[in-house]
Amino acid sequence: MYILPYGAVNAFCHCSTVIFEPTLIRRTDIVLPVANSRREFLKFVPKPNDSMPEDDRPTGRHTKKGVASPGSLNPNLRRGKKRRWKLQDYVEGIKRGERVALAKAITLIESARPAHHQLAQQIIEQCLPYSGHSVRIGITGTPGVGKSTFIEAFGQHLIGSAGCQVAVLAVDPSSQVSRGSILGDKTRMEQLSHYEQAFIRPSPAGESLGGVARKTREAIILCEAAGYDTIIIETVGVGQSETAVHSMTDFFLLLLLPGAGDELQGIKRGIVEMADLAVVNKADGERLKLAKQAKQEYRNALHLLPPKASGWTAQVEICSATTGMGIPDIWSTVQDYVEMTKANGYFQRNRSDQAKYWLHETIKTELQQAFFAHPKVSAQLKATEQAVIEGRQSSFQAAAHLLALFLKAPPTTK
Repeated sequence: MYILPYGAVNAFCHCSTVIFEPTLIRRTDIVLPVANSRREFLKFVPKPNDSMPEDDRPTGRHTKKGVASPGSLNPNLRRGKKRRWKLQDYVEGIKRGERVALAKAITLIESARPAHHQLAQQIIEQCLPYSGHSVRIGITGTPGVGKSTFIEAFGQHLIGSAGCQVAVLAVDPSSQVSRGSILGDKTRMEQLSHYEQAFIRPSPAGESLGGVARKTREAIILCEAAGYDTIIIETVGVGQSETAVHSMTDFFLLLLLPGAGDELQGIKRGIVEMADLAVVNKADGERLKLAKQAKQEYRNALHLLPPKASGWTAQVEICSATTGMGIPDIWSTVQDYVEMTKANGYFQRNRSDQAKYWLHETIKTELQQAFFAHPKVSAQLKATEQAVIEGRQSSFQAAAHLLALFLKAPPTTK
């Protein structure tokens, strides 16, 4: 015989796997026969709204005899239906600079649902005429260099001193195991997030190249349509993502650490060549002397690189994100770059090249998705992969066979 508290009976009934004995469960004046199945057992258990038995012992569910448990803690609460946003709700909200509308629209862009994807494309098309009037800045650096701290100090200076509207698109790395992201950039920029002129959006890197792809570029268009004149893109760290960031920004900033003389050797040469400005961060206290020394070493190293197509010579500065030292000089350098590139025509030419680049990238992505979603391809993909693994078919012949199924044409032989 089992003797259980009354509340335990209700919890016991919701277990997914229960072994019942042909006996009784007793509680003072309640006697419940236990059946051989959960369905039969539930017949003997009082429902939540049934009257509770009178008992002198206080319990969490105790009520007086004849009084039913309330269905809600607040019976006067009225739950209305959640209003579904339409296309014009998003577009008009973004044009008015509403951060809620902007955030919801970016969520649609990041969604994998086909219905959301179609609505997101309609929003982007209507917001496109209102975009393009901003300075797009890409920021990268090795882990631990202080990217988030620097962006917060830099953004506060832009809002407080330059009167800018700042949007920060921070890309968080995604786990290859769980596919999840922490998305903690907004919490690390607590002071900047308090400003009404700032919009901070952390996004998961997902499976895209280095964490930035078409979704980030589309988010830039929406932020510009919302009135943000300075767009900052923070990458996940020094790696392949910088190529994608450079293809969607106007100015590329590389953060470095003081006292790391060999740091440039650990960074890919292509990333250093893309940098328009190298900034030695954490130049405060005892590290100030090391930062000044590193500045000269980095300046000598950057002079060995070939000239840029923009005609700009890469600069090196030092700063301290915690004290604010050097932050105004960095913004002045960005302004000098924009002014010079607009004067020689490179600024607009680079924007046009970027638009063409993302056209081709979008075509590649859409074709790849359509290829693997094709029913004939998906039906033979596993068998073809196994044939390649076992050496019964070459990779080139297998690819030609699958492509022929996708294109509905016989493979060509040379």
